Amino acid sequence: MSAIILLLFGLGGMALGYVFYSKFIAQHIYKLDENFKTPAHEMEDGIDFVPTNKFVLWGHHFTSVAGAAPIVGPAIAVIWGWLPAFLWVTIGTIFFAGVHDAGAIWASVRNRAKSVGALTGEVVGNRARSVFMIVIFLVLLMVNGVFGVVIAKLLINNPGAVVPVWGAIVVALLIGQLIYRMKASLPLVSILGVGALYFLIYIGPSVPMALPEQIGFEAIGYLSDSAAWILLLFAYAAIASLLPVWMLLQPRDYINGLQLFVGLILLYGAVLIANPTVVAPMINIDVPEGTPSMIPLLFVTIACGAISGFHGLVASGTSSKQLDKETDARFVGYFGAVGEGALALAAIIAATAGFASLADWKAVYHAFGQGGVLAFVNGGATILHAGTGIDEVVASTLLTVMAALFAGTTMDTGLRLQRYIFQEWGEIYNIKWMGKALPATLLAVGSCLVLAFGAGGADGTGGLIIWPLFGTTNQLLAGLTLLVITVMLVRRKIASAYTLIPLVFLLVMTLAALLLQLKGFYESQNWFLLGLDIVVLVAAILVTLECASALRRTKREMAEADA
Repeated sequence: MSAIILLLFGLGGMALGYVFYSKFIAQHIYKLDENFKTPAHEMEDGIDFVPTNKFVLWGHHFTSVAGAAPIVGPAIAVIWGWLPAFLWVTIGTIFFAGVHDAGAIWASVRNRAKSVGALTGEVVGNRARSVFMIVIFLVLLMVNGVFGVVIAKLLINNPGAVVPVWGAIVVALLIGQLIYRMKASLPLVSILGVGALYFLIYIGPSVPMALPEQIGFEAIGYLSDSAAWILLLFAYAAIASLLPVWMLLQPRDYINGLQLFVGLILLYGAVLIANPTVVAPMINIDVPEGTPSMIPLLFVTIACGAISGFHGLVASGTSSKQLDKETDARFVGYFGAVGEGALALAAIIAATAGFASLADWKAVYHAFGQGGVLAFVNGGATILHAGTGIDEVVASTLLTVMAALFAGTTMDTGLRLQRYIFQEWGEIYNIKWMGKALPATLLAVGSCLVLAFGAGGADGTGGLIIWPLFGTTNQLLAGLTLLVITVMLVRRKIASAYTLIPLVFLLVMTLAALLLQLKGFYESQNWFLLGLDIVVLVAAILVTLECASALRRTKREMAEADA
């Protein structure tokens, strides 16, 4: 089958969803009000609360939530065949992700930009908030710990990506100054920024850079190149999380968003020109031994790209603090989800049509968990070369930089969000020093490094140990975020079916996946993950019961008021 069919149906469905469905949700469900004074204006401080142009904020939101996950998940899930992954990404983007992301921004903006964890305390209750914030912390710990490893591996495997990945930070700093200090034209700045970024991508393969095999000092021992990159990445992320959002976070995310769209245009254009054939089966009935059941695992393997709880953390953690007008939530939240869906669709096409034959595809997908970023990079580079004539090394560097930059922006935002969690804990439990930015940042970095090196040893890959639980924990978070939004809608006497149906589906699939994983961890005698799985499962049940109780209580209060 031609990959063009997937491209047209996938992008066409998402475009129609944004034009029609998102407009209905914005006007009739969330009832976005252009005249509502957003926290970015009410609490403006020039650091975290900054009214922001919706296009720039879209870039921040989209690239922060995207990361490597919408590439990794779909490129692994095609082991069950391309059709299930394609349907979940397309339908999930239209009816799940867009509603979730825009709703999380709206809910936070209507409550002084509080995070979804803190918001749970007001909407549901303090017990639910305490449990919910533990789930949030675990998700952030997983994201930050693993993405550090992912970026390190990408830089080690492709030294030509080092210059553009780190050079993008310098470009972002200059863009921030041009936009906010010099008030330069946004279109001009965008052209200059994208041009500079792609120039770095072009010259990157000519100046490959790699750390020495072992670096360090005799007194403290040597570090592997993987460990050294991880430490450098967390040092950068800590500094970035403390800088004002306009200085680095916003412009870095914005320019990355633009370069992604340029990259997607190139990749999709190459598909239209080369017309590659999808060699993977539509539904794979000959899965490798040990591959888990597609249902419910498909719906947690593909999170980002269909719906993801991490999006709610970004939406209520940073995006809501920068929203200029409440009506911008539709563009920033829903269209941000569409952008991620488009990236997930590209990953599916690259991982199914970027191979010469079915035998070549099976050679890569010989076990569950195979494929991922490398399948996207290699398959995408093949399609780019065939369709545009771009040298395969340059094409591979372009896609590697795309993946690394998104993972990096997610780390930037993720560490800032983790800092917010510690600060909120400081406020809740009256620990004054924890409520300050620097100590909270050090706690956030310290917890990630303890996981990375404490569980993973000298190479710093400890985050990968708990990664098998990311999908279920992340989707649980999405369901619980939808629960909070649903309670708010019920209290406002607004139709809640548009959030209630997705949340019921997510909770059922996630709880089923947690139970399935529980059985697998027990059989493999992985007691650490077994215990962590039980913690997440209990948390899911407790918060769900608390939210159900809050819904019943709200309906009873409304009935009494009407009487």
